[in-house]
Amino acid sequence: MNRNERFEHGMEILERVDGEGGRRVVASLGDVSPELGHQVVAWAFGDMYARPELPPRDRQLVTLGILTALGGCEIELDVHINAALNVGLTATEISEALLHAAVYAGMPRAINATLVAKRVFAERGLPPVRNSGDGRDHLPDDQQVTIA
Repeated sequence: MNRNERFEHGMEILERVDGEGGRRVVASLGDVSPELGHQVVAWAFGDMYARPELPPRDRQLVTLGILTALGGCEIELDVHINAALNVGLTATEISEALLHAAVYAGMPRAINATLVAKRVFAERGLPPVRNSGDGRDHLPDDQQVTIA
């Protein structure tokens, strides 16, 4: 693929995954670093997100964990929490992933990411996440895992 084809392919994937949020990020780079915007689309989405070895929902879980661990990525977290919902993750799964990140990234970063998620969930009209802490509120009975 040539440069323009990679960009077009990346835009197709960006549209499916990130939608309006992804378009806003790319557009915001247009007057300061159009090449960075091009690379986000062509490389990150056209090459990396297009790889078939990892489904989009799994890619988003990885992305949320990394952005949480990095800290200071609230703009990107907003985009990728929306993307995670777009590719089929539930609010409960996203909240659980951010909670799990606290173990490795620290409580302050997990709290910051969770507050971004809270805002995204509210903007999308999703009900508050409620769980009992035992993991049973969102898995069917035949998929329960007991950790001793």
